[in-house]
Amino acid sequence: AEDAINALKEMSTPNASVIRDGKETSIKSTELVVGDIVRLEAGDIVPADVRLIESASLQVEEASLTGESVPINKSAETLQETDLPLGDRTNLGFMNTNVTYGRGVGVVTGTGMQTEIGHIAGMLEATDETKTPLQANLAKLGQVLTYLILGFAVVTFIVGLARGKETIIDMLLTSISLAVAAIPEGLPAIVTITLALGTTRMAARHALVRKLPAVETLGSTDIIGSDKTGTLTQNKMTVEKLVVNTEISDAATTEELTGTYARLADILALNNDTKRTENGFIGDPTETALIAFNENHGRDLDKLFTEMPRVAEIPFDSERKLMSTVHPAPTGYIITVKGAPDELLKRATRIEINGEIKPLSDDIRAKLLSINSELATQALRVLGFAYKTVDQIPGNLDTETVEQELVFTGFVGMIDPERPEVAQAVAEAKAAGIRPMMVTGDHRDTAAAIAIRLGILDEADKETAVIS
Repeated sequence: AEDAINALKEMSTPNASVIRDGKETSIKSTELVVGDIVRLEAGDIVPADVRLIESASLQVEEASLTGESVPINKSAETLQETDLPLGDRTNLGFMNTNVTYGRGVGVVTGTGMQTEIGHIAGMLEATDETKTPLQANLAKLGQVLTYLILGFAVVTFIVGLARGKETIIDMLLTSISLAVAAIPEGLPAIVTITLALGTTRMAARHALVRKLPAVETLGSTDIIGSDKTGTLTQNKMTVEKLVVNTEISDAATTEELTGTYARLADILALNNDTKRTENGFIGDPTETALIAFNENHGRDLDKLFTEMPRVAEIPFDSERKLMSTVHPAPTGYIITVKGAPDELLKRATRIEINGEIKPLSDDIRAKLLSINSELATQALRVLGFAYKTVDQIPGNLDTETVEQELVFTGFVGMIDPERPEVAQAVAEAKAAGIRPMMVTGDHRDTAAAIAIRLGILDEADKETAVIS
């Protein structure tokens, strides 16, 4: 187990692009020192704690520290407040977090144990180790046996002398021999072999045990506390619901994408900054989920990107909560827009239903907002999508010109789904008398929704069993 863990540590050591003496070079992150200038790009693992000095649409996923699977927008601006939570320190990058979008440059402020992840490791090391139930019981057994054996040896010695048939030396040797013979010297070996067999069985199930007594401790478990993101869930955003033609449908059961469904799928792919590499997708988890949705439905994205390349864009910003892209179309150009559903509906005047464009009435708008609220209560992250066609690219590419009089296409509801094997594991734990609990920094409603889906929480206990 130790060799396997050491091998994993070696494999997980990322490289860092560092600027030294005016030259950029790649080194192991373990060779970084405070004051080094590092360059960060999409797909990189932040090699140390850094203070950002440049940021271009930089987004970092910090689930390993905060439990929040949605990437955080980073900037180089000075923060006025002090003692902010980690998730709100937007001008800092933290070691072992993932850059999902954009690029940036930062100055190393901490390495190793001086990083935030290092502080967590330090707290774990500083925790006093308590004896396992087996260790405590063995210690108690040893103490009892010691008293019994000593008592038996003393009684034997006294009785032998009282009979007057043996010398003091003979009785002393006899008593010592009896004491030594009574010691269960094979017990430690038997315990070790038993624990080793348990370790072997766990290794066969891909669980590495570093300390043998931990095997016995697991058998005494009453409560299991687990993080949500990446442990109970896949740490991978997935499209779960579609809202097209003002109706909600399951993304997994929507087999053939035609009509407005096909239009929505095109916009999901076109209005997207995900990059495809040999190792998979690089980008914002939300956007990679939209690309994955298209690929899961067998759509030819290479052909789509070739026929409709991006020729202009208005990047996303947190104020207007929208992103727009411009692409050539069979007649003129198509402008695709995605963003917050309420903001998108404010700018839409028409809606596409079953391939036909109709006016977006107040009743339909109200229904869509109600659907948005319904999906939000299910802990889904909802994005809205719209488009419009133009004869030529607007000369003044601003939001007032581009993001108005849109044709609403649909909503997409996404979630970081639970791991498929977790629900069964939770049921087995409960059957064994173990109480599973979720520990997460996510929003209360999100945590409750996932816990209910996994069987950790009952719907009736939602209000009392969720502590925040």
